[in-house]
Amino acid sequence: MTEIHREKVIDVHHWSDTLFTIKATRNRSLRFRNGEFAMMGIEIKGKPLMRAYSMASSTYEDHLEFYSIKVQQGALTSRLQHIKRGDEILVSKKPTGTLLWDRLKPGKHLYLLSTGTGLAPFLSIIKDPEIYDNFEKVILVHGCRYINELTYQRLITHELRHNEYFGDSVKEKLIYYPAVTREPYKNYGRITSLLETGKLIEDIGLPTLSVEDDRFMVCGSPSMLKSLTEILVNLNFRETRKSDFGEYVIERAFVEK
Repeated sequence: MTEIHREKVIDVHHWSDTLFTIKATRNRSLRFRNGEFAMMGIEIKGKPLMRAYSMASSTYEDHLEFYSIKVQQGALTSRLQHIKRGDEILVSKKPTGTLLWDRLKPGKHLYLLSTGTGLAPFLSIIKDPEIYDNFEKVILVHGCRYINELTYQRLITHELRHNEYFGDSVKEKLIYYPAVTREPYKNYGRITSLLETGKLIEDIGLPTLSVEDDRFMVCGSPSMLKSLTEILVNLNFRETRKSDFGEYVIERAFVEK
């Protein structure tokens, strides 16, 4: 396993009976860009069992952070959810991914649309000072089934706003819009419905979506990606394809297992 770093678990935080975060050491040689993912997992009987996980930590942090669901029958997460401080995880040496801000045409507003643990790459991105240098507004939309699945709220609404280096930019430019689908909440409904009805845009006080001004990054379940892609295409937004930059990018690497 020469293409894999072995890292020690520093901390494990269980948000709920379905969601948890692993914080681990970071090999100094590991380089990645905010928004990218790596293969992460554990060793089982001498063999690596790994899947794609976005880094929720930022490039300048000295640790790695991964945000995961718990699938009781899942080959990896059924085991990974029981990991504890001092245990070992495996991390691939070559992160990759499509959720990179400079793979979009220049624009004014960057929409980060996520469901569930699809929030992870955007946690990395909203910690990136370059994002605030290149967009007038950054809108983080996180859709979940239940209120207790709206994780990382203290980081998003408090810690980043008080960051000594770019907190002022966060206060001025970051808009956080959590939404819930299965219990009463101030922002109720699927991201697709909130976009199609115009409620999202109305609530955050920004202009109607336009190809000239608005850019999108999308990360979530395959069904969510499909539905949101159809909406964006119908609004004449184009996906970035290799060197042909468009108005939105999506991450297709994740399959729950």
